[in-house]
Amino acid sequence: MSHLAGQYRASVLSTLCFFLSVSAPALAQKAQNPPGFDPLSFVNPLIGSNNGGNVFAGASIPYGMAKAVADVSGQNTGGFSTDGSNITGFSHTHDSGTGGNPSLGNFPLFPQYCPGDDINNCKYPKLERAVNARNDSIVARPGYFALELENGIRAEMTTSEHTALYHFTFPPSPENGTALHPQIVLDLTDIGDTRQNASIGIDPSGRMKGNGTFLPSFGAGSFMLHFCADFAGGELFDSGLFVNERAGNEPKEIFVTRGFNLFYLQAGGFVRFVRPANGTISARVGVSFISADQACSNAEREIPGPVYDFNGTRREAEDAWRRKLSPIAAEAGGVDESMQRSFWSGIYRNMLSPQDYTGENPLWQSDEPYFDSFYCIWDSFRAQHPLLTIIDPATQSRMVRSLLDTYKHEGWLPDCRMSLSKGWTQGGSNTDVVLVDAYVKNLTGINWDMAYAAILNDAENEPQEWSYEGRGGLVSWKTLNYIPYLDYDYLGFGTNSRSISRTLEYAYNDFCLSTLARGLDKDDATVAKYLARSSNWQNLWKFDQRSDINGTDTGFLGFLQPKFLNGTWGYQDPIACGALTNSFCSLTSNPSETFESTVWEYIFYVPHDIATLISLVGGPAPFIKRLDFFHDYPGLADISNEPVFLTVFLYHYAGRPALSALRAHSYIPAYFNDTNSGLPGNDDSGAMGAFQAFAMMGLFPVPGQNVYLITPPFFEAVGFGGAEGNGSATVRVVEGFDVMYKNLYIQSAKLNGEVYTRNWVGHEFFTHGWTLELVLGDTESEWGTREEDLPPSVKTGGFGNL
Repeated sequence: MSHLAGQYRASVLSTLCFFLSVSAPALAQKAQNPPGFDPLSFVNPLIGSNNGGNVFAGASIPYGMAKAVADVSGQNTGGFSTDGSNITGFSHTHDSGTGGNPSLGNFPLFPQYCPGDDINNCKYPKLERAVNARNDSIVARPGYFALELENGIRAEMTTSEHTALYHFTFPPSPENGTALHPQIVLDLTDIGDTRQNASIGIDPSGRMKGNGTFLPSFGAGSFMLHFCADFAGGELFDSGLFVNERAGNEPKEIFVTRGFNLFYLQAGGFVRFVRPANGTISARVGVSFISADQACSNAEREIPGPVYDFNGTRREAEDAWRRKLSPIAAEAGGVDESMQRSFWSGIYRNMLSPQDYTGENPLWQSDEPYFDSFYCIWDSFRAQHPLLTIIDPATQSRMVRSLLDTYKHEGWLPDCRMSLSKGWTQGGSNTDVVLVDAYVKNLTGINWDMAYAAILNDAENEPQEWSYEGRGGLVSWKTLNYIPYLDYDYLGFGTNSRSISRTLEYAYNDFCLSTLARGLDKDDATVAKYLARSSNWQNLWKFDQRSDINGTDTGFLGFLQPKFLNGTWGYQDPIACGALTNSFCSLTSNPSETFESTVWEYIFYVPHDIATLISLVGGPAPFIKRLDFFHDYPGLADISNEPVFLTVFLYHYAGRPALSALRAHSYIPAYFNDTNSGLPGNDDSGAMGAFQAFAMMGLFPVPGQNVYLITPPFFEAVGFGGAEGNGSATVRVVEGFDVMYKNLYIQSAKLNGEVYTRNWVGHEFFTHGWTLELVLGDTESEWGTREEDLPPSVKTGGFGNL
């Protein structure tokens, strides 16, 4: 049904005729990586492994279900951290960059020697057995992770799609005169100790099979995961089970649950070996959400035995990453390698999650793809999914199909989903934005009629529990045209808060619905209905509201404020829920009328009608003054959270695109760099990396719209879409590129050889392989400043007068 998207652009986007008029072959050379370039050499998975980045730093293939890494006792949300805390085990499933509770980390392995060769002298509970790693031994590469424990045992790991492969190399027996037998423990637990019940059985070969029921880290319900562990490289000496601090060779199977007063029983299995001459024991662990037998089948198919090819598996993982990164080119032009590492690593992290669980969904039978770990779409719709639309459109299309298949079988589009479970909704129904973004960018293979039905369902029908699907407060939304403070919502239940942020997000969700309705040739009344609802955010604009900081008036008049059912105003301090008040407003922690951000941040979240916002604050100059204050006042703009991303580039709408470039450089590399603490906050499945990648390539997306805001790239040229590193669509600085970034201002531009004055471009730039040539200088110019050069807004009729 991709032809419908073409009809949409022809009828709605007034810019298309102009774009087609400049679609002649580009004159400038397409961007190319240098000969022999290997993008993996510029990927550092440890970026964001400290200071709350919560990245997954271990071994994975793109979107792979198996994710192997060392788990630590400290910052372990993503499993491993470079915070110096102890290693508690090596597990096979993880999520990347999430906030809140640790996620997955199921069935960790732990290698050790038992003093005196007595199994009861080994330590089994994970905090007791934990040992530190030698910091200089840590190696993290795409598809590979390794470290050495302080006791001299070295662990290496790589993965295939559903299988983790480990090499544990044991040094010679540490006790003179006693031949100790290397032991590998499998623990029936997860990082967050959420296990409800679990089982394990060990057969005479040493194969371990079992499963466990666990809780998702940010959602409702529970999930069951199965495992199948095999070992090679050494002669099996014995095997058995452990319970709490004790172990035995009999029996060979066990079932454990939460006990009295929810007491958490420590339990699992172990195998011991005669140490081989090279000291290396291999462990292959298959995982499955279907059954332990399927976990075994996954492992046997992906990494055949009886001798497991570690190096071959690693090479296949690395090649998979090279293929995924091959459409991207970056001509550094002398830019420091640390900036190149930041760029490539940010892109890499966007292909860790969501994870492809196709064939591993026990909830329903379907021929459609199934992706999981959408964690959460409130974070990822702003930059991650738009980035995947450019660099991996085939996979992004499969993700959209997966979201629609979830709607088909569960009745609602998910706004967050992990571990087969419904995740908590943070704001609006922002999967709507992901779907419409895919539509206006002409992704193929998607049932757009089903997409329309799914988004319409979000807009019109309230579920009984809107805490994890759909929208709440729809009666008020339809009658009062805003979400009230202390709403009377008798249709469903959820956290009755976030009235301001939900109003803003519902408004944009309805704008996206109007966009899709127009594109699919729905009747004019339907299009007009949802376009009108997209202006509901204005009903919470209090023209006389001021904002004080430390008792001093900031001088700005007009802010969003909560409103009661009867239309009278409530009050929320515009700086509340931010660093200046030392408060964090989440769903359950200090719930407020804005979610995880201040009123100061949310006033800028009207991406479909920035022109109206500019008018409300008094015009372009006052808008720029307010935007400057927001970014310049310490602690006001929180770049560690996704709502601030687009605000960096909103100067474009006020005719000052040069200031967007200046602002981007104020955050990169100060807050986004190639150190272990090089992210300002949770990576959120790659969202932070996507922000950085877009900012550095010089084209920032407005999700849900066919709009990219143009700024100078951080490299001499960047390209996307070609094979083997030869970019098809290219942004190139043809004059004035400066590695010290003194020339931050576009003086002039050409699109495919023709003069181009607009400060934005559409997705056709990528799909048709166009070339944008920029001339830079050290002073602000008139480029992109005229009214006709500005990005579209509803107020200015920029969306074809929807």
